[in-house]
Amino acid sequence: MQPIATVEMIRGALRLAAVCPQALKLGLSAGMTLADARAQMPDLALAEHDPAADQRLLERLADGALRYTPMVAVDGDDGLLLDIGGAAHLHGGEQALGVDAVLRLERLGLTVRMALADNPDAAHALARYSGGPAPDEVAAIRRLPIEALELDGEDVMGLRRAGLRRIADLADRPPAVIAARFGPAAVTALRRVMGRESRPIDPRQSAPALMIERRFADPVGRVDHMLGVLDELLGEASAQLAEKDRGGRAFEARFFRSDGLVFSLRVETGRATRDRAAIARLFAERVESLADPLDPGFGFDMLRLHVPRTEPLKAAQLLLENGDELRQGQLDMLVDALSTRVDRARIQRIAPRDSHIPEQAQLLFPAMDEGPKQEWRVQEAGDPPLRPLHLFDPPQRIEVLAQVPEGPPRQFRWRRILHQVARFEGPERIAPEWWHDGNAGMKTRDYFRVEDARGRRFWLFRHGLYGDVAASPAWYLHGLFA
Repeated sequence: MQPIATVEMIRGALRLAAVCPQALKLGLSAGMTLADARAQMPDLALAEHDPAADQRLLERLADGALRYTPMVAVDGDDGLLLDIGGAAHLHGGEQALGVDAVLRLERLGLTVRMALADNPDAAHALARYSGGPAPDEVAAIRRLPIEALELDGEDVMGLRRAGLRRIADLADRPPAVIAARFGPAAVTALRRVMGRESRPIDPRQSAPALMIERRFADPVGRVDHMLGVLDELLGEASAQLAEKDRGGRAFEARFFRSDGLVFSLRVETGRATRDRAAIARLFAERVESLADPLDPGFGFDMLRLHVPRTEPLKAAQLLLENGDELRQGQLDMLVDALSTRVDRARIQRIAPRDSHIPEQAQLLFPAMDEGPKQEWRVQEAGDPPLRPLHLFDPPQRIEVLAQVPEGPPRQFRWRRILHQVARFEGPERIAPEWWHDGNAGMKTRDYFRVEDARGRRFWLFRHGLYGDVAASPAWYLHGLFA
């Protein structure tokens, strides 16, 4: 097999970013310049280093490892940490779980080094610096080189100059002596790798509020069969949620392939629900909208349904006499279906925002999310509208003939048409919100509600004050009244 390495540009020179085990045995190492590597091994195969693709692959592998435990964390650029406490018995014990995980990863063409330990730092050190599995964990850790503590290069060099080459050489010395000479970081690293100090892992995904799974003795190669099983899991989830008087706001189905990869489908709802049929329709919409269809490969061997978010949901009877709740439920179902089929960010609601700047007085947000609690201000019946139904973004520049300095407009030209002002209301002065950094450059506006000779009503404003910011403030058309 031809040796291979990945290269990247570092400080103007091509250097090796990673090398395969065969190239490592032949004397190549990460950080070596490409010229030196070529001189030593002319037939070295090269590939461009792509850390983003490596990270994506590692995250997909982490998702696949969720079949063993929900406590999965990415460990550096090339490792995974699995907290299997309380989950190993479901897979035949720790050793059987580890063997199964290694075989699945090796079938993907990956080189795997696995270690079992009582804490994550010990497992990290054993997997990277040990020669292989050891029956005695403590003895194996003591035999590790001092580099397994992963201290700074200068600290490692100082430890070696002091004759401390293995962790055992350091573990037998008083912590105060180590801290005085090599700093507290060396003591902390030693305590963690020896299991004297605990450090919990930070899982990529938090445990869901509800989880139901189905395992298959033989891999299933038909997607429609898997969707039927998903419908059964939705029924079980609906029953469990009903027992707790709760509903789900998000549902996620994970299809685990026998080769270790996993596909995830997620749907969300605008309100808490446990309607099995409605959720199943959302998943059907999600499957139909996939750019790449579900690929069973050699078959799926497990299906898991997550309900990450739940909210209280009491049983209620729809008020059919006026149909308000029925119509609201139909609207929510439509919003959920559209948000699932297209993109949740493209289906939006509008809500009031606490600002007197007209273009900032409303907020757009995804329709499936909960908006702000602020209510719209209701205008008294019979009063003329203070704000137009249509706002221009941005306001449109117009030419205005107005009375002396700060008087109302008498006529204005918009889109090459001259409008004679018959009536006006104003001015309504709106000053910038000086306490917000984003409005620091705004000028004071004087708004006028005007009606032209043909009865059309406009919302104009003068941008700036005479003798203040501008010698001749500009005029803009900001909106149209119905």
